[in-house]
Amino acid sequence: MNDDLSWMLDSALEIPGALHAVLISADGLLMARTQDFDKDDADRVAAAMSGVQSLSRTLAFFCEDPSQAWRQTLVEFDGGWVFLISAGEGAYLGVSASPDVDMADITFRMQQLVAQLGKRLTTPPRENLGSRS
Repeated sequence: MNDDLSWMLDSALEIPGALHAVLISADGLLMARTQDFDKDDADRVAAAMSGVQSLSRTLAFFCEDPSQAWRQTLVEFDGGWVFLISAGEGAYLGVSASPDVDMADITFRMQQLVAQLGKRLTTPPRENLGSRS
């Protein structure tokens, strides 16, 4: 887990009603989590959200244009919401929230986070140093 990114995820919790945030890889591995969220639970959420994202992408044809890119998945429960958005190449940001969260505020904050995370997640290409004899 990347503790350097945890403080950034914690900023999502400044929105009233936001509960937890995780940053996951496309293959379901936990990359970062908010500090108050248990690691075992975060690992389980990361694996599940990878599946949710995959299922969501598969449903693009249902909107009559399968070439459209997936942008967000929203799941509602009796006790709250789960938001999932792309956070760059091969990464996803998930946030859970209580039922009374302002949905516009939380999605706006998530987009802000993605912009900040994109700068942190971008890795410069490795240089080919050639063979060293």
